Amino acid sequence: MAFFLKQTKLKGRTYLAIYESFYNPKKKETSHRSFKSLGSVETHKENGIKDPVALFQKEVDELNNQKANEGVQKITSKSRSYYLGYFPLVGLIDKLSVKKYVDFFQQTTDFRFELFDLLSSLIYARAVRPCSKSKTFHDVLPSLFTPSDFSYDQLLAGLSYLGSTYEKFIDIFNEHLSRIYKRDTATTYFDSTNFYFEIDREDDLRRKGPSKENSRNPILGLGLLLDSNQIPLSMSLFPGNQSEKPVLREILYNMKKRNKIKGKTIIVADKGLNCSQNIVFARKNGDGYLFSKSVKTLPEIEKTWALLDQDFVDVKGENGRIIYRYKSCIDKYPYKFMWEGKQHTVELTEKRLLTFNPTLAEKQRFEINKMIDKAVNLNMSSAKRMDYGDAGKYVVFTDTDGNKAQVTINHKAIENDLKFAGYNLLVTSEINMPDQDIYSTYHNLWKIEEAFKIMKSDLDARPVFLQKENTIKGHFLICYLTVFLQRILQYQILNNKFSASEIFEFMRNFKVTESEHNYINTATNSKIINYLEEYYSLPLTNCFLSDTNIKSILKCKV
Repeated sequence: MAFFLKQTKLKGRTYLAIYESFYNPKKKETSHRSFKSLGSVETHKENGIKDPVALFQKEVDELNNQKANEGVQKITSKSRSYYLGYFPLVGLIDKLSVKKYVDFFQQTTDFRFELFDLLSSLIYARAVRPCSKSKTFHDVLPSLFTPSDFSYDQLLAGLSYLGSTYEKFIDIFNEHLSRIYKRDTATTYFDSTNFYFEIDREDDLRRKGPSKENSRNPILGLGLLLDSNQIPLSMSLFPGNQSEKPVLREILYNMKKRNKIKGKTIIVADKGLNCSQNIVFARKNGDGYLFSKSVKTLPEIEKTWALLDQDFVDVKGENGRIIYRYKSCIDKYPYKFMWEGKQHTVELTEKRLLTFNPTLAEKQRFEINKMIDKAVNLNMSSAKRMDYGDAGKYVVFTDTDGNKAQVTINHKAIENDLKFAGYNLLVTSEINMPDQDIYSTYHNLWKIEEAFKIMKSDLDARPVFLQKENTIKGHFLICYLTVFLQRILQYQILNNKFSASEIFEFMRNFKVTESEHNYINTATNSKIINYLEEYYSLPLTNCFLSDTNIKSILKCKV
């Protein structure tokens, strides 16, 4: 029914009132009743209101709009969509029973919030939507079913505390994992990377050094030790100005000592860490190595072998297309290194695995041709040497007496790069390791490094807080523990049936939207959802989920 403005004339004055019409069940017809008395028009005019009728008609219109919109849900500033894909991590943390030990650390602080709740909430948020700490607090945490009861300042304070003693929290998770699952440390893997920061100034932790992204910004070094299933064992952070080549040996030694690792460690590294001294050091200590090497820099005899279209094994996808090709050989290779001021040479038996990725080749050729076009166009416009940038590798600058340098296209460099596009060489001391295991080991560690890069947030979003060393360390502890739990899920629960990228994709895309009486499951069906539904006996493929369903999902036992 509706409201209306009623005008009644009495003794020369006009009285106003808001009336409401309603259905009278006794009379079985529409009736009216007074809702609000407004006084006379004349009195309102005496009080300075020029048009009382028009004024109160607007009030009637607003009441009718409110009446019409009763029961109609409106958009709000708070999202009604919630992340749910992190539920396996909730079950894992519960199974590891780490809360009691995190609470011991709580007792040494004056925090008025639960440290365990902050730690676990940040892990869940990192898994479903990596972003800055400010966005995590304001956008992601409110979209989790797991409640968080701390302010943004408390988040930063808690993160700083976690970072101040991050190795102890890693020890807690490691100790409790070893009580449930037997960890295979007969062979361990080590990788090292660095992260640059969009800042100009250095501090004690972030120092300018050789960044892997060729950035001149201050960087932070990170070492990662993993067990045979590539589940993280330890993490070490070090200043970016320390050369990774010598510091790698010290970090690896300290990590193995802290975790009582006596088995062989295979150092998995990129082109920047494969110096002869590290290789000889590894072999001398009973360890091994696995690193990538540019095919373009190989001796001519090895280049010829690489380009021979024979002995390749094709790895194809479900659609029959080639994902990559590989072939390998075992031989002795010389290494020269300096020791006590003298140069030494040693021959080491190695396996070399050559891979060719057609998709990568196509991408690299496209990028090469773009740089060639740039070089040609700049040459025609008589551009300066500094204008060429990366395209300068495809030109030759020849200085002439007193004249401007002449620029010619370097066809040999172009031909060489196009010829070896898509090729990569993996070099390892593990001559008995199957080719596929070599490939998967290298690329699994690359995926972990990539996961850290993806999860890395903009730590300088709030310079007052997030430039602090312990806050940065706390951030990387959260990243580490997220990968730690994801790898347990991948290897111990899912039996390696799904890749790390598939698991993270599930966690980020499995969401529900709140409706009037239940939740609508907006996730797209997939193999991993079907597998988890059967494994946990949960209604993950149901379109509608009740509060009881949500609670059962978040309390599932792994």
